[in-house]
Amino acid sequence: MSPTPSAPPDENRPEAPELERLVLLDVRSPGEYMAGHVRGAINLPLERFMQDIARVAPDKDAPIVLYCVSGARSGMACDAMRQLGYRQAINGGSAANVALQLQRPIERG
Repeated sequence: MSPTPSAPPDENRPEAPELERLVLLDVRSPGEYMAGHVRGAINLPLERFMQDIARVAPDKDAPIVLYCVSGARSGMACDAMRQLGYRQAINGGSAANVALQLQRPIERG
């Protein structure tokens, strides 16, 4: 019997050991976050981002995925993180895209 071929790795998805250290940041407003966010995400609205990022994500080597509605706000936050020395900040785009890529549900509340 031949082994089942595995799916090709997704270049945007962190490797399994990295998933344990993954920090998931939702940069939308608190109301948007409450309406539906990816399980395990931390809400850090863009307007508070620069003041709170060091407290929320102190490890600059940890993989960090940021998302919003379209990727615009998370792109701005990702650029700011890179300027602050974060090495693995990734703009995940939308909540739906991140949920799909990480195979995590959307939660409300």
